[in-house]
Amino acid sequence: MEALSKSQVAAHREVQRAQVLLMAADGFANEWIARVVGVNPGTVRAWRVRFAEDGLKKLGSVKPGRGRKPVIPESKIQEIVELTQNSRPEAQTHWSVRTMAARTGVSPAQVQRIWAARGLKPHLVETFKLSTDPHFDEKLIDVCGLYIDPPENAIVLCLDEKTSIQALDHTQPSLPMKKGRGETMTHDYKRNGTTTLFAALEVATGKVIGSCIPKHRHEEFLAFLKTIEKQVPAGLQIHLILDNYATHKHADVKAWLGRHPRFHLHFTPTSSSWLNLVERWFRDLSDKALRRGVFHSVPDLIEKIEEYIQVNNKDPKPLIWTATAESILEKVSRGRVALQAIKQN
Repeated sequence: MEALSKSQVAAHREVQRAQVLLMAADGFANEWIARVVGVNPGTVRAWRVRFAEDGLKKLGSVKPGRGRKPVIPESKIQEIVELTQNSRPEAQTHWSVRTMAARTGVSPAQVQRIWAARGLKPHLVETFKLSTDPHFDEKLIDVCGLYIDPPENAIVLCLDEKTSIQALDHTQPSLPMKKGRGETMTHDYKRNGTTTLFAALEVATGKVIGSCIPKHRHEEFLAFLKTIEKQVPAGLQIHLILDNYATHKHADVKAWLGRHPRFHLHFTPTSSSWLNLVERWFRDLSDKALRRGVFHSVPDLIEKIEEYIQVNNKDPKPLIWTATAESILEKVSRGRVALQAIKQN
């Protein structure tokens, strides 16, 4: 009871009851106890009587009939949960608190509390795609192994192309941020051309080798491989993690790689771009440098991208991969089972 009276995590009512009973044991009057603890004298008397009858065994319980009665019966709650998970409103893709309230005869606030208590969010949808690559398992294990236990005397690079980056210029000047209002810009824009960014993210350090090139054919890919060859110190093996884009497997590329044996290519499974860490870096580039940028020309766009790479490499931060291949394979297996069950139904 001493511990309960000082608890920071127990229910406030239980803490008060323990304090009352301890003060009563010390001989204090009911009125004085009620004033100190912050309850009614009648409550103090009731708690003392109950303790005299039941002792410690029922200290944390509530007698039947006490406390606030539920506003919504359990059957109504189950109905709302069932409808949320297994049905849709007529001519709509998902339930809202208002459509569910109208359907079940409760208030929108009550629907929201029921959803929140059970973690239901019908307004949100998450995208996914399970890879159908017949060699998914071995490719996944290969790439995860490079992330978690990279080889010695080698550099691991995540490589990909960010294609069709648009040089967008808004039709009117933006208005600066001020008190009570964020920065504003026009909803329409002018297109001033595009560029393609070839980027290779060094897993261990977070540094990026990048080149902006007008196209992304196998010729441009070969040129970027030669850039990597020049920038990576001699004596280091080069392990490249990349996707299954056709230019990466062109005959000219294979011939060049045959003459440069320190290059080792590791392909991610199809439909598994999430496995390539450079995609995460591309997202940062878009959020921090491109989405709200104003570019009057393609050279202007390229200059801003190169500036972002330079700043990144001054203080690089590696993207740490923690998921094991086994944990991913387990999740994918569950996803395939669930997807198969839906197809059968």
